[in-house]
Amino acid sequence: MTRSQIQRKQMPRSPLRVAVLVDTSTTWGRAVVRGINTYRLKHGPWEIFVEARGLEERLRVPPGWRGDGVIARVSNEKMAAELKALGLPVVNVSAIETGDIRFPRVTTDLKASAELAANHFLERGFQHFAYFGLIGLGYVTTHRRVFAEIVTRRGGSFTTLAVRPVAGAEPDWRLDLASLGGWIKGLPKPVAVVCWNASSAREIVFACHETGVLVPEEVAVLSQADDEVLCETSLVPISGISVSGEGIGHRAAELLADLIYGHKPVPDTTLIAPLGIVVRQSTDTLAIKDPVLVKALSFLRQNAARPIRVDEVARHAGVSRRLLERRFTAALQRSPGDEIRRVHLARALRLLVETDLPLVEVAEMSGFGSQAYFSDIFHRQFGQTPLQYRRQNRVAPSRGPGAFGG
Repeated sequence: MTRSQIQRKQMPRSPLRVAVLVDTSTTWGRAVVRGINTYRLKHGPWEIFVEARGLEERLRVPPGWRGDGVIARVSNEKMAAELKALGLPVVNVSAIETGDIRFPRVTTDLKASAELAANHFLERGFQHFAYFGLIGLGYVTTHRRVFAEIVTRRGGSFTTLAVRPVAGAEPDWRLDLASLGGWIKGLPKPVAVVCWNASSAREIVFACHETGVLVPEEVAVLSQADDEVLCETSLVPISGISVSGEGIGHRAAELLADLIYGHKPVPDTTLIAPLGIVVRQSTDTLAIKDPVLVKALSFLRQNAARPIRVDEVARHAGVSRRLLERRFTAALQRSPGDEIRRVHLARALRLLVETDLPLVEVAEMSGFGSQAYFSDIFHRQFGQTPLQYRRQNRVAPSRGPGAFGG
């Protein structure tokens, strides 16, 4: 430990001076900054240095800047070396690997993200899946591999296409849309396509439009990370996985404080679960031809906030309970009761993260008969209590329900 670090422990400045080196041009980057600021407001005082920067612009502390620590999206080996040379505590909020230089890392749980994407499409009855990713990025490969394992294990077909990024994790704007469209046209339909980010998803939508392929009727498109600007302004608005940028920022700030003050050991890697899927037009479809199941699943989504019985679903779908159960098992590999619990739990997850509602109200508004029953089902499904899940994933102030879907 250096003398300056010992001095900081003994006589920390007030306020702490912290540099935040993340882009502010994306939904994720701004959310990370909000999470850091939430921690600052609760535990300050902090003096935060942050600048308006694009995703692949060079991020660095100003020459001569004197501070106590850094939270950064460490995107390459050169940046890692520059940060190490500062001799300050650093927390990394990126999954990018930067050679031998490593800092404590807080990032999205990519396996959980891939599972969320797979279930989003499997529950809609898709049997054909594809992944559009980027070459040479280990974390993209991890996400694709887990997604492929899940859908193929469930009997689906899978194919992939990867292109070289022009910089960082962005696809080349000079991408040949005709070639991309040719790949899409050759896929079995209907097909569910997962893209690494909103830029990649936008390219898929463009290519579908150029080649006359319908989105979402023939090709359903999901971005691994939701970016409001890119997703909402696409020719067809794109569904995206809502990454907990605020949770990442808040946890990174907490770990940085531990590093500065030496409160306790800091883990090498902390994974933050995604919040859910923001469902837009690009996946607002069911790859199911059975009109009975279409009616049943639509009824469940529309009534997720109240208790639902299997007999009620069967009546709405116009068939007997026995026939409904056979069709669910044949098409979705789960029972109507399983699907009811899944829909109720998906709503509960949103309420836990997005609101301050007491657990008894979360249970009631998620269709569970009692808080005790809700807590029991939740613990069996996720291995933790609803309160533990809320504490781990929620840092933002209360806000109304969002447009999340399972």
